[in-house]
Amino acid sequence: MGIRTRKPTSDGRRFQTVSDFSEITKTTPEKSLVAPLPFKAGRNVHGRITSRHLGGRHKRQYRIIDFKRTKDAIVAKVAAIEYDPNRTCRIALLHYADGTKAYILAPKGLSVGDRVQSGQGADIKPGNAMALRFIPVGTTVHNVELRPGGGGKMARSAGMAVQLVAKEGAYATLRLPSTEMRRVLIDCRATVGEVGNSEHELIKVGKAGRNRWKGIRPQSRGVVMNPVDHPHGGGEGRTSGGRHPVSPWGKPEGRTRKKKKASSQLIVRRRRSGKGRR
Repeated sequence: MGIRTRKPTSDGRRFQTVSDFSEITKTTPEKSLVAPLPFKAGRNVHGRITSRHLGGRHKRQYRIIDFKRTKDAIVAKVAAIEYDPNRTCRIALLHYADGTKAYILAPKGLSVGDRVQSGQGADIKPGNAMALRFIPVGTTVHNVELRPGGGGKMARSAGMAVQLVAKEGAYATLRLPSTEMRRVLIDCRATVGEVGNSEHELIKVGKAGRNRWKGIRPQSRGVVMNPVDHPHGGGEGRTSGGRHPVSPWGKPEGRTRKKKKASSQLIVRRRRSGKGRR
């Protein structure tokens, strides 16, 4: 994949960059592997806005991705690499030897014609999936399960990779992209390799309208509102709000993560954060 720069025919295009989509080999999705994806524009079942700043997105279809990879000992051929509007990475269409078809996240280095397999005995090469107990220490993996059989949850976006750093007893220790070290059960499955399309982070949106295509609407800061609209509003001249940051309903800004979350005890080392982060 490469990054293409637009000609500066307008202010919106002056610094805009897009993918060249050179790795895409098929432009229409597999009909049996798509599902409707209704967009509610942030409204709940009563029609009230519960998530602000959403709406006006382009229509999409959901591509059904196989995150579990449980078809063991059946070789699959990569038939196509496709674009998926619902995620940052590309997806690969697999044709299994028994006639079934499936989508998986396309890892770096996977191309049309390659063979992939899942389960014990599969080779350690990009695209093959197996339990962590069968993967050598030091291997880079993605699409990692948190519970055996639950489907991959970690390292699924473009360019993400997790390193298997240790195996001890019933647990394997992983180093996540955030620098966090976390233990998961050794029977959890993972896919070998890193997720492809790592240049995605280099793409510059260039103009506000491109975010509107994605369904992202503009946001207004509380300090520019009137007091009737936000606790930070009002005041003579430009002000900083005069209080600690709060939501439009007066709730303090801060951590929303549950302090005594059960899975927190599996974190060996927290991610680095704050001013001294490297």
